[in-house]
Amino acid sequence: MSSKKWVNLKQELKGKDGEKMTLTQKRTITLAVVILAGIVLGRLAVRAVLNLMLGGSMFGGNFL
Repeated sequence: MSSKKWVNLKQELKGKDGEKMTLTQKRTITLAVVILAGIVLGRLAVRAVLNLMLGGSMFGGNFL
């Protein structure tokens, strides 16, 4: 990729006015990703424990 195309790509990623993401925006996005990962992993952990207690399988039936 030529340097001119690379500069244009960087300018497009910054936005129309060349503005960068603020620290608050970065923190908000990071917090949202961490919360989403926590919800997904928490649900999976609860499901695994309940499946073990009830003698079920995490994979929806006989997998052997």
